[in-house]
Order: sequence, then C-alpha cells, then structure tokens
Amino acid sequence: METEFKLGMSALVAYVDGGSLGNPGPSGIGVVISGVRDGKLKIAKWIGWQDNNVAEYLALLEALQCAVLLKARALHVYSDSEVVVKQMTGVYACRSPRLYSLNWTCRKLARSLKFSISHVRRELNAEANRLANSAARNKAIKRPALS
Repeated sequence: METEFKLGMSALVAYVDGGSLGNPGPSGIGVVISGVRDGKLKIAKWIGWQDNNVAEYLALLEALQCAVLLKARALHVYSDSEVVVKQMTGVYACRSPRLYSLNWTCRKLARSLKFSISHVRRELNAEANRLANSAARNKAIKRPALS
C-alpha cells in the first residue's frame, strides 16, 4: 500500500484488475481506491499461479476487504472483467467450481456495504491494469524451474 490512510471513510471508488501471464500463469492484482482522505490507495500484489478469472475475483476481493477495513459506508467498483461484473450483478449465474467460493465470499462482503459494480473498458482501467501486470511480471521472473 503506497499511502497511509485514516479509518472511517464514507464512500469509496475502486478500479480493480487481475491478470495472468498465460492462462493459467503467474498472476497479480491491481487495485486503486479513491475517496481515501489522504489520497489514492494503490495495491499491486502477486497472487501465485492462477487463471485470469480467479485473478479478477481476487482483485475485487482485495477492494472489498479494504473497504471493510476502512469502515466505508459504500463502495463502487469498476472492473474490466465482464464475467465478474455480470456474475456479481446476477446477470450470469456462477457455476464454475473454481470461482464459486470467490463469488460467494465477495457477495457476502458486498452485503456489508452499499455496493455497486460497473463494467469499464480496459483502456479506462489502465492504472489498475498496470499494477496487476507489474505484480505478475516482477514475481514471474523468480519462478522456480520445473524439473
């Protein structure tokens, strides 16, 4: 986390992205949260060897956990993942066994806030995308050799 923050936020806006180098492959998440009193909160985190949909859900989960930690009243999320947005809004059912528990956990956390989520084009999610790719690439260099 790049900035110190104060607790007791009211409404936050988050841009989230998850990415993998390969599908599956080395993966990272990027989260940019505004509405924090001391500026933007930026998170770039390595999440291991994942597929792109798991990475997208883990980015959303990170934003939700931060909002709860910051005692936010509301959170609006922008994501470039159509799958995540449509599953979280109920347009698509989540039938994937690998995504079901992530979807359930995100929905449970979202109920503790005034939560909304919208789809955004990738080019409008550039900062979160850059953070996710940076996290995936920095750790991918150190990947252990397979024997």
